[in-house]
Amino acid sequence: MTFLQKMKEGFIRFMQGRHGNDNLGMVTLFAGLILSLVGAFGGGIVFTILGLALYIITIFRMFSRNHEARLKENQKYIELTSNVSTKTRQFVKRMKNRKDYKYFKCPNCKVLLRLKRGCGEKDITCVRCGHQFKEKA
Repeated sequence: MTFLQKMKEGFIRFMQGRHGNDNLGMVTLFAGLILSLVGAFGGGIVFTILGLALYIITIFRMFSRNHEARLKENQKYIELTSNVSTKTRQFVKRMKNRKDYKYFKCPNCKVLLRLKRGCGEKDITCVRCGHQFKEKA
């Protein structure tokens, strides 16, 4: 057995029962890297210290044996970012189709609806709440 194989097996044994890496860990790692680079290239010592703090948080989370707490943290992060990514995707789609469709919200439940441009004024029934209203495309 070579030295590298022994090191690999030792690390695997060490990591058994530990949390490891997840989405939040990757974000803190990359944010720490960016802050460290900004601090190194003229941003001052504050950015370097913040980057180092994020590295420490990432290592703590990876080596933690408290799976429930780390899973809750990661789930909270996913809930926060999924809403942002959904809204971003919807915005990009609306911008791409803005010449073909007019987008508007239902006055009752605020769901996003669309009408083909040039079809005039229409009576619309909301697909979610059933509210009826008029809208001009």
